Amino acid sequence: MPLIDILIVNGTVLTMDPEDTQIQDGAVAVVGDRISAVGKRTVFSNQQASRVIDARGGIIMPGLVNTHTHAAMTCFRGLADDLPLMRWLNDHIFPAEATLDEHKVHMGTLLACAEMILSGTTCFCDMYLFEDAVARAARQAHMRAVVGEVLYDFPSPNYGPIEKGFAYTERLIERWHDDPLVTVAVEPHSPYLCAPYLLQKALAITRRHGLPLIVHVSETRNEVSDIRAKTGKTPVGYLADLGILAPNLLACHCVVLSDEDVELLAAFDVKVAHCPESNMKLASGIAPVPRILAAGICVGLGTDGCASNNNLDMFQEMDTAAKLHKVNLLDPTVMDSRTVLRMGTIEGARALGLGDKTGSIEPGKLADIIVVDTRKPHLTPLYRPTSHLVYAAKGSDVAAVVINGKVVMEDRRVLTLDLAGIMEEVNAMAAEIRSHRAV
Repeated sequence: MPLIDILIVNGTVLTMDPEDTQIQDGAVAVVGDRISAVGKRTVFSNQQASRVIDARGGIIMPGLVNTHTHAAMTCFRGLADDLPLMRWLNDHIFPAEATLDEHKVHMGTLLACAEMILSGTTCFCDMYLFEDAVARAARQAHMRAVVGEVLYDFPSPNYGPIEKGFAYTERLIERWHDDPLVTVAVEPHSPYLCAPYLLQKALAITRRHGLPLIVHVSETRNEVSDIRAKTGKTPVGYLADLGILAPNLLACHCVVLSDEDVELLAAFDVKVAHCPESNMKLASGIAPVPRILAAGICVGLGTDGCASNNNLDMFQEMDTAAKLHKVNLLDPTVMDSRTVLRMGTIEGARALGLGDKTGSIEPGKLADIIVVDTRKPHLTPLYRPTSHLVYAAKGSDVAAVVINGKVVMEDRRVLTLDLAGIMEEVNAMAAEIRSHRAV
């Protein structure tokens, strides 16, 4: 019997370990669901493998980590573009979401999983409705996922009143406990849609089960001014007063922050999900990420949902994140490619509480690995792999994807899903959504 299940060879290995180790003409060995060894290709020359993936001189790296999205919103891609956030949300998205059911969410998430796999994302964090369907879709696609049912004060199209939302969340936790791919999080929508009781009970659930808490925080100026008018505090200050700030909290967006807000986030070791393209498209503003990073706060990248991006390509998100902050600060040295690539990989994993499991290529970690084909005009010549990955590569350059030790995409073919059937079903769903009077 061969000792190695999958051997990825003939590429430059970017480990994203603490030293940012790069290995020219490297190889990665996978046994079961874990990385067993990393090194020069010659180290493995006399070892047998059940399956060999030839990187063809490309880049072997950890899969990208999308720290914030609403996967099933692929169903609403392009539905209500070029609108202010609250009008977009209240007049279009919430009415459209009222038409959703478990099947639609499942199919929309399958489409999202296919899109993410094809663009090199191996792990995503989802906040949406009917999250058991999201978890099942992730399992079907063989993707790593952090899932949580969105909780808010008004009745949900899924569970109804909030007490049933807490019960639904508890069932999710019980059902997906110890799953190799799915982690459950508790996810109140935001300070402006969640009463103090809701936020505090959500935190208590996470502490009881040792889970992430994920909340939209300070996404727009209007949100900040409204919370300040009601509480005398910024959203971050308000959450601090409620005892919500904690190391397991992932604060999504964080566009409008005061210096005191940044100090609070750092003091409580809160993690941040930065979604630059969605914030740009909805004109929410530019999150002060260089200042957040300077404070020592862990920042991951997210695409947000397809209704406000409109794609799930994390390579594009990295490119945007780097360039947006350079032009905003008129400083070409900020958000260098190393920093941004780490945000898209290991720092994203850390933000989700998975940094000890994924996000880098190191022996003992789960085998979430992608191969980037650099035999392209726009990737020639190759001087610095990190620069190419952030400023030149596209999701379509990903040639192979391994998740949890299983090959899920090779030669641009998703091996775990019937992509043609999924697209046909989502197109039929779109016709129904388009015809709905509320939309």
